[in-house]
Amino acid sequence: MTLTELRYIVAVARERHFGRAAASCFVSQPTLSVAVKKLEDELGVTLFERSAGDVTLTPIGERIVEQSQAVLEEVQVIKQLAEQGKDPLAGPLRLGIIYSISPYLLPHLIPALRERAPQMQVLLEEDYTARLAEMLKQGEIDLAIVAEPFHEGGIVTQAVYEEPFVVATPKGHPWEALPQVNAEQLAEENVLLLSPGNCFRDQVLQMCPDLNRESVPAGSSLQRTLQGSSLTTIRHMVAGGIGVTVLPVTSVGPTDEALLSIRPFAEPVPTRRVVLAWRKNFPRNAAVEAVRQAVLKAQLGNVTYLPDEHPSV
Repeated sequence: MTLTELRYIVAVARERHFGRAAASCFVSQPTLSVAVKKLEDELGVTLFERSAGDVTLTPIGERIVEQSQAVLEEVQVIKQLAEQGKDPLAGPLRLGIIYSISPYLLPHLIPALRERAPQMQVLLEEDYTARLAEMLKQGEIDLAIVAEPFHEGGIVTQAVYEEPFVVATPKGHPWEALPQVNAEQLAEENVLLLSPGNCFRDQVLQMCPDLNRESVPAGSSLQRTLQGSSLTTIRHMVAGGIGVTVLPVTSVGPTDEALLSIRPFAEPVPTRRVVLAWRKNFPRNAAVEAVRQAVLKAQLGNVTYLPDEHPSV
Protein backbone atom coordinates (compact mmCIF):
# COMPACT_ATOMS: atom_id res chain seq x y z
CA MET A 1 0.00 0.00 0.00
CA THR A 2 1.39 3.39 -1.00
CA LEU A 3 0.38 7.00 -0.50
CA THR A 4 0.02 7.28 -4.27
CA GLU A 5 -2.59 4.50 -4.28
CA LEU A 6 -4.45 6.25 -1.47
CA ARG A 7 -4.46 9.49 -3.48
CA TYR A 8 -5.85 7.59 -6.45
CA ILE A 9 -8.79 6.07 -4.59
CA VAL A 10 -9.61 9.42 -2.96
CA ALA A 11 -9.61 11.01 -6.42
CA VAL A 12 -11.90 8.31 -7.86
CA ALA A 13 -14.28 8.71 -4.91
CA ARG A 14 -14.34 12.48 -5.43
CA GLU A 15 -14.76 12.44 -9.23
CA ARG A 16 -16.95 9.31 -9.51
CA HIS A 17 -15.13 8.67 -12.77
CA PHE A 18 -11.79 6.94 -13.47
CA GLY A 19 -10.91 9.18 -16.42
CA ARG A 20 -11.49 12.43 -14.52
CA ALA A 21 -9.70 11.03 -11.47
CA ALA A 22 -6.68 10.14 -13.59
CA ALA A 23 -6.64 13.62 -15.13
CA SER A 24 -6.78 15.24 -11.68
CA CYS A 25 -3.80 13.09 -10.61
CA PHE A 26 -1.89 13.82 -13.86
CA VAL A 27 -1.58 10.15 -14.81
CA SER A 28 -3.10 8.01 -17.54
CA GLN A 29 -6.35 6.17 -16.84
CA PRO A 30 -4.74 2.70 -17.24
CA THR A 31 -2.07 3.64 -14.69
CA LEU A 32 -4.68 4.74 -12.16
CA SER A 33 -6.98 1.77 -12.83
CA VAL A 34 -4.16 -0.76 -12.39
CA ALA A 35 -3.09 0.90 -9.11
CA VAL A 36 -6.65 0.86 -7.75
CA LYS A 37 -7.10 -2.80 -8.69
CA LYS A 38 -3.75 -3.64 -7.08
CA LEU A 39 -4.87 -2.01 -3.83
CA GLU A 40 -8.21 -3.84 -3.93
CA ASP A 41 -6.37 -7.14 -4.43
CA GLU A 42 -4.01 -6.37 -1.55
CA LEU A 43 -6.87 -5.49 0.79
CA GLY A 44 -9.09 -8.30 -0.46
CA VAL A 45 -12.15 -6.06 -0.85
CA THR A 46 -13.93 -4.22 -3.64
CA LEU A 47 -13.74 -0.46 -3.15
CA PHE A 48 -15.78 0.66 -6.16
CA GLU A 49 -18.78 -0.68 -8.03
CA ARG A 50 -18.11 -0.06 -11.73
CA SER A 51 -20.81 0.26 -14.36
CA ALA A 52 -21.14 2.05 -17.68
CA GLY A 53 -20.54 5.74 -17.00
CA ASP A 54 -20.94 5.37 -13.25
CA VAL A 55 -18.58 4.62 -10.35
CA THR A 56 -19.91 4.28 -6.79
CA LEU A 57 -18.27 3.39 -3.51
CA THR A 58 -19.07 0.14 -1.76
CA PRO A 59 -19.89 0.42 1.97
CA ILE A 60 -16.37 -0.77 2.93
CA GLY A 61 -14.97 1.47 0.22
CA GLU A 62 -16.54 4.51 1.85
CA ARG A 63 -14.83 3.72 5.14
CA ILE A 64 -11.47 3.04 3.53
CA VAL A 65 -11.58 6.20 1.42
CA GLU A 66 -12.50 8.24 4.50
CA GLN A 67 -9.52 6.80 6.39
CA SER A 68 -7.27 7.31 3.35
CA GLN A 69 -8.22 10.99 3.26
CA ALA A 70 -7.33 11.28 6.94
CA VAL A 71 -3.94 9.65 6.26
CA LEU A 72 -3.21 12.03 3.39
CA GLU A 73 -4.16 15.02 5.55
CA GLU A 74 -1.77 13.85 8.27
CA VAL A 75 1.01 13.50 5.68
CA GLN A 76 0.33 17.08 4.64
CA VAL A 77 0.53 18.15 8.29
CA ILE A 78 3.99 16.55 8.55
CA LYS A 79 5.13 18.54 5.52
CA GLN A 80 3.65 21.73 6.89
CA LEU A 81 5.23 21.17 10.29
CA ALA A 82 8.59 20.87 8.58
CA GLU A 83 7.95 24.14 6.76
CA GLN A 84 6.80 25.75 10.00
CA GLY A 85 10.07 24.72 11.59
CA LYS A 86 11.82 26.78 8.95
CA ASP A 87 9.50 29.80 8.77
CA PRO A 88 5.69 29.67 9.08
CA LEU A 89 5.45 32.78 6.90
CA ALA A 90 7.59 31.31 4.12
CA GLY A 91 6.44 29.03 1.37
CA PRO A 92 3.12 29.01 -0.51
CA LEU A 93 -0.27 29.53 1.10
CA ARG A 94 -3.25 28.24 -0.88
CA LEU A 95 -6.05 30.74 -0.27
CA GLY A 96 -9.63 30.23 -1.45
CA ILE A 97 -12.11 33.10 -1.70
CA ILE A 98 -15.72 33.31 -2.87
CA TYR A 99 -16.66 35.20 -6.03
CA SER A 100 -18.69 37.90 -4.29
CA ILE A 101 -15.75 38.93 -2.09
CA SER A 102 -12.59 38.42 -4.15
CA PRO A 103 -12.77 41.40 -6.58
CA TYR A 104 -13.32 43.87 -3.74
CA LEU A 105 -11.05 42.51 -0.99
CA LEU A 106 -8.05 41.17 -2.92
CA PRO A 107 -6.78 44.55 -4.25
CA HIS A 108 -6.41 45.62 -0.61
CA LEU A 109 -5.51 42.26 0.93
CA ILE A 110 -2.63 41.22 -1.33
CA PRO A 111 -0.50 44.38 -0.86
CA ALA A 112 -1.09 44.29 2.91
CA LEU A 113 -0.16 40.61 3.04
CA ARG A 114 2.88 41.17 0.84
CA GLU A 115 4.09 43.79 3.29
CA ARG A 116 3.44 41.61 6.34
CA ALA A 117 4.77 38.30 4.94
CA PRO A 118 6.94 39.03 1.86
CA GLN A 119 8.28 35.45 1.67
CA MET A 120 4.83 33.85 1.57
CA GLN A 121 3.52 33.14 -1.92
CA VAL A 122 -0.27 33.35 -2.07
CA LEU A 123 -1.91 30.93 -4.51
CA LEU A 124 -5.49 32.07 -5.10
CA GLU A 125 -8.55 29.95 -5.85
CA GLU A 126 -11.92 31.62 -6.58
CA ASP A 127 -15.01 29.44 -6.33
CA TYR A 128 -18.41 28.91 -4.77
CA THR A 129 -18.67 28.34 -1.02
CA ALA A 130 -19.62 24.66 -1.36
CA ARG A 131 -16.65 23.93 -3.60
CA LEU A 132 -14.21 25.80 -1.34
CA ALA A 133 -15.52 23.86 1.66
CA GLU A 134 -14.80 20.60 -0.15
CA MET A 135 -11.34 21.78 -1.23
CA LEU A 136 -10.58 22.81 2.34
CA LYS A 137 -11.57 19.41 3.73
CA GLN A 138 -9.65 17.60 0.98
CA GLY A 139 -6.50 19.63 1.72
CA GLU A 140 -6.52 21.27 -1.72
CA ILE A 141 -6.47 24.74 -0.13
CA ASP A 142 -5.15 25.83 3.27
CA LEU A 143 -7.40 28.75 4.11
CA ALA A 144 -10.67 30.19 2.79
CA ILE A 145 -12.42 33.55 2.99
CA VAL A 146 -16.17 32.93 2.93
CA ALA A 147 -19.40 34.32 4.35
CA GLU A 148 -21.48 32.80 7.11
CA PRO A 149 -23.31 30.52 7.54
CA PHE A 150 -20.38 28.14 7.16
CA HIS A 151 -20.46 24.99 9.28
CA GLU A 152 -18.17 22.10 8.33
CA GLY A 153 -16.82 19.29 10.50
CA GLY A 154 -13.16 19.69 11.44
CA ILE A 155 -13.06 23.29 10.18
CA VAL A 156 -12.24 26.30 12.37
CA THR A 157 -13.71 29.72 11.54
CA GLN A 158 -12.92 33.23 12.72
CA ALA A 159 -15.00 36.27 11.82
CA VAL A 160 -13.09 39.29 10.49
CA TYR A 161 -15.73 41.80 9.40
CA GLU A 162 -19.42 42.37 8.92
CA GLU A 163 -20.84 44.38 6.02
CA PRO A 164 -24.32 45.75 5.31
CA PHE A 165 -26.29 45.23 2.11
CA VAL A 166 -27.54 48.13 -0.02
CA VAL A 167 -30.07 48.48 -2.84
CA ALA A 168 -28.94 49.56 -6.32
CA THR A 169 -31.43 51.03 -8.77
CA PRO A 170 -31.13 52.74 -12.17
CA LYS A 171 -30.78 56.52 -12.21
CA GLY A 172 -34.19 58.18 -12.08
CA HIS A 173 -35.87 55.25 -10.31
CA PRO A 174 -38.68 56.30 -7.89
CA TRP A 175 -36.75 54.83 -4.96
CA GLU A 176 -34.15 57.60 -5.37
CA ALA A 177 -36.51 59.80 -3.37
CA LEU A 178 -36.63 57.33 -0.46
CA PRO A 179 -34.20 57.77 2.43
CA GLN A 180 -34.33 54.00 3.02
CA VAL A 181 -35.76 50.89 1.37
CA ASN A 182 -37.60 48.12 3.21
CA ALA A 183 -36.60 44.57 2.29
CA GLU A 184 -40.26 43.75 1.61
CA GLN A 185 -40.37 46.38 -1.16
CA LEU A 186 -38.01 44.28 -3.28
CA ALA A 187 -40.87 41.94 -4.11
CA GLU A 188 -42.54 44.80 -6.01
CA GLU A 189 -39.70 45.08 -8.53
CA ASN A 190 -37.76 43.08 -11.10
CA VAL A 191 -34.84 41.96 -8.97
CA LEU A 192 -31.52 40.75 -10.36
CA LEU A 193 -29.77 38.04 -8.35
CA LEU A 194 -26.63 36.01 -8.81
CA SER A 195 -27.11 32.59 -10.37
CA PRO A 196 -27.73 29.52 -8.14
CA GLY A 197 -24.66 28.32 -6.28
CA ASN A 198 -23.64 31.77 -5.04
CA CYS A 199 -24.06 32.11 -1.29
CA PHE A 200 -24.84 35.83 -1.65
CA ARG A 201 -27.91 34.90 -3.68
CA ASP A 202 -29.05 32.61 -0.83
CA GLN A 203 -28.53 35.41 1.70
CA VAL A 204 -30.67 37.82 -0.34
CA LEU A 205 -33.42 35.21 -0.71
CA GLN A 206 -33.33 34.59 3.03
CA MET A 207 -33.68 38.34 3.60
CA CYS A 208 -36.69 38.55 1.25
CA PRO A 209 -38.27 35.09 0.77
CA ASP A 210 -40.87 36.52 -1.65
CA LEU A 211 -38.10 36.74 -4.25
CA ASN A 212 -38.22 32.96 -4.53
CA ARG A 213 -40.60 33.07 -7.45
CA GLU A 214 -41.33 29.33 -7.37
CA SER A 215 -43.56 30.01 -4.38
CA VAL A 216 -45.41 32.96 -5.94
CA PRO A 217 -49.10 32.08 -6.54
CA ALA A 218 -50.70 32.44 -9.95
CA GLY A 219 -52.06 35.92 -10.61
CA SER A 220 -49.75 37.56 -8.05
CA SER A 221 -48.63 41.11 -8.76
CA LEU A 222 -45.08 40.23 -7.76
CA GLN A 223 -42.54 40.81 -10.49
CA ARG A 224 -39.79 38.62 -11.91
CA THR A 225 -36.47 37.61 -10.41
CA LEU A 226 -33.69 37.76 -13.01
CA GLN A 227 -30.18 36.33 -12.86
CA GLY A 228 -26.65 37.48 -13.63
CA SER A 229 -23.32 35.69 -13.61
CA SER A 230 -21.43 38.24 -11.49
CA LEU A 231 -22.08 41.35 -9.43
CA THR A 232 -20.33 43.41 -12.10
CA THR A 233 -22.67 42.09 -14.79
CA ILE A 234 -25.69 42.68 -12.57
CA ARG A 235 -24.67 46.31 -11.93
CA HIS A 236 -24.52 46.96 -15.68
CA MET A 237 -27.92 45.30 -16.16
CA VAL A 238 -29.39 47.53 -13.46
CA ALA A 239 -27.81 50.60 -15.04
CA GLY A 240 -29.48 49.53 -18.30
CA GLY A 241 -32.88 49.78 -16.63
CA ILE A 242 -33.69 46.07 -16.39
CA GLY A 243 -34.41 46.10 -12.66
CA VAL A 244 -32.94 46.62 -9.20
CA THR A 245 -30.53 44.54 -7.15
CA VAL A 246 -29.00 44.03 -3.72
CA LEU A 247 -25.24 44.48 -3.29
CA PRO A 248 -22.77 43.97 -0.44
CA VAL A 249 -21.53 47.45 0.39
CA THR A 250 -17.88 46.56 -0.37
CA SER A 251 -18.81 45.96 -4.01
CA VAL A 252 -19.98 49.55 -4.49
CA GLY A 253 -17.27 51.73 -6.01
CA PRO A 254 -16.94 55.42 -7.00
CA THR A 255 -17.71 54.65 -10.66
CA ASP A 256 -21.14 53.28 -9.66
CA GLU A 257 -22.37 56.77 -8.70
CA ALA A 258 -22.61 57.82 -12.35
CA LEU A 259 -24.66 54.75 -13.32
CA LEU A 260 -26.65 53.73 -10.26
CA SER A 261 -28.55 55.08 -7.32
CA ILE A 262 -27.47 53.39 -4.07
CA ARG A 263 -30.02 53.36 -1.26
CA PRO A 264 -29.56 51.98 2.28
CA PHE A 265 -31.92 49.45 3.81
CA ALA A 266 -34.25 50.35 6.65
CA GLU A 267 -33.64 48.76 10.04
CA PRO A 268 -32.94 45.96 10.62
CA VAL A 269 -30.27 46.35 7.95
CA PRO A 270 -29.39 42.98 6.36
CA THR A 271 -25.72 42.11 6.66
CA ARG A 272 -23.28 39.29 6.08
CA ARG A 273 -20.37 38.20 8.26
CA VAL A 274 -17.12 37.34 6.49
CA VAL A 275 -14.92 34.69 8.09
CA LEU A 276 -11.62 32.91 7.68
CA ALA A 277 -11.90 29.10 7.62
CA TRP A 278 -9.16 26.50 7.99
CA ARG A 279 -8.68 22.88 9.05
CA LYS A 280 -8.34 22.21 12.75
CA ASN A 281 -4.98 20.51 12.25
CA PHE A 282 -3.51 23.17 9.94
CA PRO A 283 -0.20 23.96 11.68
CA ARG A 284 0.67 27.38 10.23
CA ASN A 285 -1.17 29.54 12.75
CA ALA A 286 1.15 32.44 12.01
CA ALA A 287 0.11 32.38 8.35
CA VAL A 288 -3.60 32.45 9.31
CA GLU A 289 -2.94 35.36 11.64
CA ALA A 290 -1.02 37.19 8.91
CA VAL A 291 -4.01 36.92 6.58
CA ARG A 292 -6.39 38.01 9.34
CA GLN A 293 -4.31 41.08 10.13
CA ALA A 294 -4.07 41.92 6.43
CA VAL A 295 -7.88 41.74 6.12
CA LEU A 296 -8.29 43.97 9.17
CA LYS A 297 -5.95 46.53 7.61
CA ALA A 298 -7.58 46.39 4.18
CA GLN A 299 -9.45 49.68 4.79
CA LEU A 300 -12.73 48.50 3.29
CA GLY A 301 -15.31 51.23 3.60
CA ASN A 302 -18.56 50.96 5.57
CA VAL A 303 -17.78 47.61 7.19
CA THR A 304 -17.54 46.71 10.86
CA TYR A 305 -14.24 45.03 11.65
CA LEU A 306 -14.23 42.26 14.27
CA PRO A 307 -10.64 42.20 15.58
CA ASP A 308 -11.48 40.47 18.85
CA GLU A 309 -13.48 37.54 17.47
CA HIS A 310 -12.21 34.19 18.75
CA PRO A 311 -11.92 31.12 16.46
CA SER A 312 -14.75 28.61 16.69
CA VAL A 313 -15.21 25.05 15.46
